Amino acid sequence: MNPTDPPAPTEAAPDPALVGLLNELLEAERAGARVTRETAQALPEGSPLQALVLAVYQDEAHWCSMLLAALRSLGAQPSTRTGDFYGRAMALADIPERLAFLNRGQGWVARKLRALLADALAPEALRPGLQAMLDGHEAKLALVNQQLARRSGPAIAPNHS
Repeated sequence: MNPTDPPAPTEAAPDPALVGLLNELLEAERAGARVTRETAQALPEGSPLQALVLAVYQDEAHWCSMLLAALRSLGAQPSTRTGDFYGRAMALADIPERLAFLNRGQGWVARKLRALLADALAPEALRPGLQAMLDGHEAKLALVNQQLARRSGPAIAPNHS
């Protein structure tokens, strides 16, 4: 079984705090997917920066699917909202500034995932997918930081607090 495959549905009523957090993450991922898709469209076709932004987009879309499946496996209703992050990010016309903002959002998701994995709230069946999501976010944080450092100076450090 792939660690990002959805767990089998459960019979017990889902924990409202867990459902709320998974929906909050889903809304954030949905916002990140929209930001990266639209940002990639604004970049020069085939450029290394566009390739990087498209890779982040693919991850964001993948994690949206994983979170949808996780929520459904819990018998919970997935949110249909897109997080407010989308509007704030797209208000930044400067692409490096938008990418730095995106990375801060990636860091926020990573912190939420770390806390969720450290807490007993996350069922064992969801842990492999959540850990894979955390690992993916940390890897993309590093890649975007490298790109930003080449373009503008200091990187945005992922916040591990």
